[in-house]
Amino acid sequence: MVNDTILSRLADLREVLRHEKLDAFIFPSTDPHHSEYTPDRWKGREWISGFKGSAGTAVVTMDSAALWTDSRYFIAAENQLVGTSFQLMRQKVKGTPSISEWLGKELKNRNAQVGVDGMCNNYSSVETLTHDLRRQGGITVRTNFDPLNEIWDDRPGIPDHKIELHSLEYAGETTLSKIERVRAALCDMGADGMLVSALDDIAWLLNLRGSDVHCNPVFVAYLLISTDEVTLFVNNEKLTAQVETYLDSQNVKIAPYGKVGEGLRKYFEYNILLDPEETSYTLYNIIASSNDNAYAKEIVRHSSPIPAMKAVKNQAEIAGYRSAMLKDGIALVKFLRWLKPAVEAGGQTEMSIDRKLTALRAEQPLFRGISFDTIAGYNAHGAIVHYEATPETNVALEPHGLLLLDSGAQYEDGTTDITRTIALGPVTDEMRRVYTLVLKGHIQLELAKFPDGVSGTQLDALAREALWREGLNYLHGTGHGVGSYLNVHEGPHQIRMEYMPTPLRTDMTVTDEPGIYLEGQFGVRHENTLLIQPYMQTVFGDFLQMEPLTLCPFDAAPVIKELLLPEERAWLNNYHRHVCDMLAPHLDGEDLKWLQEATREI
Repeated sequence: MVNDTILSRLADLREVLRHEKLDAFIFPSTDPHHSEYTPDRWKGREWISGFKGSAGTAVVTMDSAALWTDSRYFIAAENQLVGTSFQLMRQKVKGTPSISEWLGKELKNRNAQVGVDGMCNNYSSVETLTHDLRRQGGITVRTNFDPLNEIWDDRPGIPDHKIELHSLEYAGETTLSKIERVRAALCDMGADGMLVSALDDIAWLLNLRGSDVHCNPVFVAYLLISTDEVTLFVNNEKLTAQVETYLDSQNVKIAPYGKVGEGLRKYFEYNILLDPEETSYTLYNIIASSNDNAYAKEIVRHSSPIPAMKAVKNQAEIAGYRSAMLKDGIALVKFLRWLKPAVEAGGQTEMSIDRKLTALRAEQPLFRGISFDTIAGYNAHGAIVHYEATPETNVALEPHGLLLLDSGAQYEDGTTDITRTIALGPVTDEMRRVYTLVLKGHIQLELAKFPDGVSGTQLDALAREALWREGLNYLHGTGHGVGSYLNVHEGPHQIRMEYMPTPLRTDMTVTDEPGIYLEGQFGVRHENTLLIQPYMQTVFGDFLQMEPLTLCPFDAAPVIKELLLPEERAWLNNYHRHVCDMLAPHLDGEDLKWLQEATREI
């Protein structure tokens, strides 16, 4: 099957590259703010390749094309790239070349030049690419050209949705206090100011929210902080009179979004912190090039202090999480009570149950939308880690096998993220075994007690050990932070095999989501959102533990009880007792009966 749309776009791109004397162009998944999920305007990699995943890089030469993505998207990418002429490159799989290695082999011209959009690639990535391509026979990099401006005729504009205030009741700390803390952190780093590019950092710092990015309550802007000034670079049509008044009260100046480069040129302090992982190459270079004139600025090259501040939740935010999880749990119990009888009656599909769950969540107070596109994968589709049903792939659910359901919601007081794998009827012995092994890993991580300040990498093996014993493994991370009515994926801390040095601290949120995926058969994942809390103090220091915030039963039907250790069975029974105690006062009738049965001791 030939994808004429993508092939036509590639032909147009190559014509532009020929005119610009470029031998290749690289399309990342990010926007000028290095976002994980981007506004439609910057979905250039998806537009040129047809691959819809949130992570990946497309590379096009004059006669070849390839797309790199990680294990979450191998199956989806293989399907979506059919007929596009793009070759799938499986990252971290033995034998897969890096982008620079591949370009070194593809580009025979020793004077070859590769293009990247300097606004949509961070400084660190362009720096590394430039170094690596130079070693591939002297290939150079050009950063001042975006071919999409010439070939994407109906390219969306910069979003102009209105910005909203985020109540102090839920934020728990004023903007003035947050800015004061940021300035103190900058002072400790030897910096007079900083450019904030990350959209969720700006929203958190200013206690504002938006709707410019699907599922993420953020808005497109930059923030420039100096010793005595704060300037928000944002398009004026996004501001209501209420927001303008609020920003003025917080001593925040306003300038047009497109003037951020000019703002950097006029920046008057001696030095500025620029996070090379967050700041676009073009903006970083404005300051770097100033070293050639009388207004030279020293760059403090350091990670932003804001993510670490944002990751530790205050008491108002924690109360908001508990409230959001309660509402989410009520909706989920109503959904799960409805699900199996509805499947047995017939007519339900992956997409129809997604709509049902969203409708039940929408009945809850303060609901603002979903926190990511629901993953409802039945049987073989459950093995596609980030599967999203479409009208073409949507399948009917039958009263047997496994349904993997990963979903979440945005409430004004908190963000939720939960995965449950549900037996819709009889399941195979292999399904039961994998289901139980993944559950063992999930429980072992939640049972962990650990010293304050360890990294998530040091805990990751706890969720995998039972799987490793059986020769099973998963290639995605085990846990990520969750925003407070913000992005569902939040750093800087993670729990994963790759080394992540960020220490785990009290009052951080983190998910626990091990899984196993057998291609063409089924997938299993179990996920709770957790809150890191104090455990005990000893002569060896402070120790921490993790408290589940998520309130929803696990399906006990597929569990092989004999595979659970006594401590694992005790944890599951205690968790179910807690879920029932919290949710029962808010349910009645058949919903309450279902909850009481679903949380019965095993």
